[in-house]
Amino acid sequence: MDFSFLNQPAFSGGGVYLDWVISGIKWTLLVSILGWVIAFSVGSVLGVLRTTPLAWLRVPATIYVEAFRNVPLLVQMFIWYFVVPEIVPKAAGDWLKTQMPLPEFWNAVLCLGFYTASRVAEQVRSGIQSMPKGQTHAALAMGLTLPQTYRHVLLPMAYRIVIPPMTTEFLTIFKNSSVALTIGVLELTAQARQISEYTFRTFEIFTIATIVYALITLTVTFSMRWLETKTRVPGYIGSGTGK
Repeated sequence: MDFSFLNQPAFSGGGVYLDWVISGIKWTLLVSILGWVIAFSVGSVLGVLRTTPLAWLRVPATIYVEAFRNVPLLVQMFIWYFVVPEIVPKAAGDWLKTQMPLPEFWNAVLCLGFYTASRVAEQVRSGIQSMPKGQTHAALAMGLTLPQTYRHVLLPMAYRIVIPPMTTEFLTIFKNSSVALTIGVLELTAQARQISEYTFRTFEIFTIATIVYALITLTVTFSMRWLETKTRVPGYIGSGTGK
């Protein structure tokens, strides 16, 4: 293998092909991390709503989760980029199409975030429902309101329980970011394809991309494993009976 092509002048934009790789890594990290912020925030709220006894909160959250989770990510990416600007009010649509800064990037972030939120919601829901019912009853009996019960009793334990499956979702969002290339985001996979077309060093450039993805996912895995160790509750069995 010959990786010297990385120091060759790039086909366009100035610089060398290594700059394209670095740029791809930057956009991959930005899309994934910002998407995860949305996914974790929205998914946490949806997960809580799915476990409440109030049907008017639970049903819309369930509809959201089922709709977003069962439509392929690629289809959702096209909907966000091509369809949403056409169905919103004309002024908003014109802004989305012509005036919005970095429209491809922000549409990719929103798509990844709201899609992954449906999966995060299921993890949060399972964590809450794995808690023994007695904890909820005891909290309510002590005079806590339902929101206080979630905040002080259920969620602190539920989040600790779901760290391992949440790690999987965090890893997945980095890999799913490659779908953003379909709407023009020049993340790592898109840059690798471009370099392959211009240099014909397909094996080398995709080897580099594979190693970068592996390093990112390994970093996330070890970081979340450390977090799991620090937040583990001694003697607690995660698979509570719920009775």
